[in-house]
Amino acid sequence: MARRLRMAAATAAALTLGLAGCGSPSSNNDENKSDDTGKISTQTAAIDPDAKGPAPEVPGARKGGEITIYSQSTPNTIDPTDIYYVDSNEIGKLLFRTSTQFAIRDGKPVLVPDLTDVGTVSADKLSWTFKFKTGEKYEDGSEIKIEDLAYAIKRSFAHDVFANGPAYQLSYFKDGDKYKGPYTSGTDYAGVEVSGADTLKINLAKPFPDLPFYMSFPMFSPIPQAKDTKADYKNKPIASGPYKIASYTPGSELKLVKNDNWNAATDPVKHQYVDGWTFKWGGDDVKTQQQVLNSNGPDASALNYVDVDASLIPQLTGEKKAQFVQGESPCTYTWQIDTTQVPLEVRKAIAKAWPYDQTWKAAGVNDYVGQPATTFMPPSVPGYQKYTPVEDLDGEGTGDPAAAKKMLEAAGKVGFELSWFYDNTKPIPQQVSAVREAAMKEAGFAVKAIGVPTAELRTKINDYDAPVNIAQGPRGWCSDWPSGGSWLPVLFKTESIAAGTSMGELKDPALDAKIDEVANLPVEESTAKWAALDEEVMKMYAAIPFYYTKFGVVIGTNVGGVEADPTMGMPLFTNIFLKS
Repeated sequence: MARRLRMAAATAAALTLGLAGCGSPSSNNDENKSDDTGKISTQTAAIDPDAKGPAPEVPGARKGGEITIYSQSTPNTIDPTDIYYVDSNEIGKLLFRTSTQFAIRDGKPVLVPDLTDVGTVSADKLSWTFKFKTGEKYEDGSEIKIEDLAYAIKRSFAHDVFANGPAYQLSYFKDGDKYKGPYTSGTDYAGVEVSGADTLKINLAKPFPDLPFYMSFPMFSPIPQAKDTKADYKNKPIASGPYKIASYTPGSELKLVKNDNWNAATDPVKHQYVDGWTFKWGGDDVKTQQQVLNSNGPDASALNYVDVDASLIPQLTGEKKAQFVQGESPCTYTWQIDTTQVPLEVRKAIAKAWPYDQTWKAAGVNDYVGQPATTFMPPSVPGYQKYTPVEDLDGEGTGDPAAAKKMLEAAGKVGFELSWFYDNTKPIPQQVSAVREAAMKEAGFAVKAIGVPTAELRTKINDYDAPVNIAQGPRGWCSDWPSGGSWLPVLFKTESIAAGTSMGELKDPALDAKIDEVANLPVEESTAKWAALDEEVMKMYAAIPFYYTKFGVVIGTNVGGVEADPTMGMPLFTNIFLKS
């Protein structure tokens, strides 16, 4: 599959290190819990097939007012088919209703119905049937039809037009490798069938137990074929959610107003508390975060959804403590090692010498935005288990270069060259590279650190044919949905190399088979089995764990209802209200 990393609200360290992922905020409605940095708690799998609208009211919520949202990072699209990055995904929840969706209960995601139920799988696991909710309307008052949902799914196969969107359907759906979408192949597609006004059937090429989770993505938002303007649709997609677009200047500003044709009575998750939203992008995050903390005038009704800059943390005391919202994120950052070029005994020596604490400090990570990692799956993913850390992969400590050098001597590998790319235009990645270079040289390695400009970094680290053997891409991963199925199969199978999503470039048929065996199980059976595979892969020393992301954002004094959406690492916009 061709999964693409999602990144928007990343820490400054993550951005400058070339990490692609997300951060995350959390609180309990108007009572913003920021007493301490906290540990990330563990999620358990949850599906509530019987959830019905309207959504439970947020305590203390009131209606009215307009809110401003700041971020230096700019969403690349608001076309539901092309959305994959977390900021546009979260904004999409204001604009679109999808097949299924996540309710956030006690800080944890629970899959619930939206425009369909959560589906029924066939005995052979090769088809899913979903019942569609009739009678819902778009912003213009026209009826949302099951054919519109089927068309939207077919539209997602036009990856020549919508290259940024998720691509699980290309490998999991029947004939997904052949069908090229409605513009090229027409609308007659065997993978999607419609019966009557309320039955959608999806046929598969192989079992896909996580399909109901996948159908929470914006690409499963209905689109009327007659209103599809192809690449231009991104400028004003038709809304089915609680808000609609008033104006949009790509890269700069998005204004939303209430969608009067959204039916709150049938939506079990979303609210429509504020009258309007103004998203302002491109401004310096430190500057706008300070504005939000100062809360003068309109900025009292504003928030910035990027992790709070470390320079502002000392202000988050006293009265301003309530303006800092913390929570969880579905991401883990790592430094991977190319297993095709670096032998196991050398990878173990790298781990022995690894300067965890020095890297943490040089990268500017702190306990407010990160927690040292010892696994691939973060604690927010169902199936996570905190197993005893693999030797020297415990995420902490200063490393032991002397012991690592003895390991290299025993293996006859002293002087083995390690090479990596780093951003040579910014101080943080330069500092991180220097820390790593010093530790590896002390351990007896030869080092070739290759500096490149920011604009070239992602392309360079994601080129598996490039002349480097460590710290390639992806340098981090975030859940597409809360399941190990969006982790191990995507990162560690042989096919991940061709998909450009490999962590460690593992080529192990036995591991491939084990991953497939678990992935093909029903969710209720697979969840408990992912951790054992996580540990098995960790013992291959395919990557050095860095940290699990947490999220900490600042909000204006008039903003209430802010809590985390742990599936995105973003504020849950649909719960936010203004206090006055």
